[in-house]
Amino acid sequence: MGKLTAVAVRSSRAVAGKRKKLTDGGGLYLLVTSKGHRYWRYDYRYAGVRKTLSLGIYPEVELKEARLAHANARADLANNVDPSQLKQLHKSAVLSAAASTFESVALDWFERKLADKSDSYRVRTLRILKKDLFPYLRNRPIAEIAASELLVVLRRIENRTVDIAHRAKQTCGQIFRFAIASGLAERDISADLHGALKTHKKVHRAALTDPRDVARLLIGIDTFRGSAVVKSALRLSALLFQRPGEIRKMEWREIRWDLHRWEIPAEKMKMRREHIVPLSSQALAELQSLQLLTGNAVYVFPSPRQLNRPISDNAVRTALRSIGLTNDEMCPHGFRAMARTLLDEVLNVRVDFIEHQLAHAVRDATGRAYNRTAFLEQRAEMMQVWADYLDKLRGCPTNGGT
Repeated sequence: MGKLTAVAVRSSRAVAGKRKKLTDGGGLYLLVTSKGHRYWRYDYRYAGVRKTLSLGIYPEVELKEARLAHANARADLANNVDPSQLKQLHKSAVLSAAASTFESVALDWFERKLADKSDSYRVRTLRILKKDLFPYLRNRPIAEIAASELLVVLRRIENRTVDIAHRAKQTCGQIFRFAIASGLAERDISADLHGALKTHKKVHRAALTDPRDVARLLIGIDTFRGSAVVKSALRLSALLFQRPGEIRKMEWREIRWDLHRWEIPAEKMKMRREHIVPLSSQALAELQSLQLLTGNAVYVFPSPRQLNRPISDNAVRTALRSIGLTNDEMCPHGFRAMARTLLDEVLNVRVDFIEHQLAHAVRDATGRAYNRTAFLEQRAEMMQVWADYLDKLRGCPTNGGT
């Protein structure tokens, strides 16, 4: 029987400037600090070394519970097991389990892998995680999730929308592959669900590909009454036909005025390879005019609210609506399909030149990806031909080129 009583523990008080111990026998005691905090402690020796084991805080841990924890620790000692080391191993196991849940791995993946993605993509992905996946998989150890379990979750989403179900499956695949690389899972179980969901119809991005419609677009851009920065973004979207995110995140340091080209670093590219965009005389003139307005900013198209950030991913989309084009007619990504179609079908440019300039994965006869400078001279000529053609459609005189 110990020396302490529940009443003695409850009535224990701090002594100004001092700590005191209320012993219970066998190395167990209640430590009362000078500030009145009360901690259960157990002093013992293991392998000739004096150690102290924390058994909890009073009143969260009452005297009866402290005695039980003390008895368990003494039993461990009797079996030649260090109770402090055992507690640390248990704590590590708990922390490891918490770090390997689907939610923790997914959030880690989100922060590490999606940091450079567009705001809209990050928002859409986080919405899928929080609304559709976390409610069912949040606390599940990622290595223990079975394909059948994931399918049940995806089917719930599929009942609402097939498209989001496929996006959620794709997101899960990326998370599982991240977990494999992090040593937290052994395989991507989403791969087992190939063909398990309903087929979703692929929606092609809206684009104008008839020359008469393109002329209407170009005239609309010229008469656009919004900000000069967004107007330039519209013009350069047509002239350069790169991905919307690459256009809006263009930086002045990436413009090589001496070489008449825009060099996009690999980390900004979808395929994670450096990309070169030759600049036509019209594109250079547009950039030179814009430099008078935004040349002191990092981005070519800075946000009007935060100069250290680019314009929003909705700026060009909203501008297209303001000049009378509907969602079904033209979207920011549509400039790429527009150029791809007209360069091929009207201007008869070699398809591989076009594909290179679109930064698509083009490979040589041996299956290797072409490097960033492949057909650079021919692509520069193509970009000038394209710019001249756009001038012709809008009714402007040709400005240089062939």
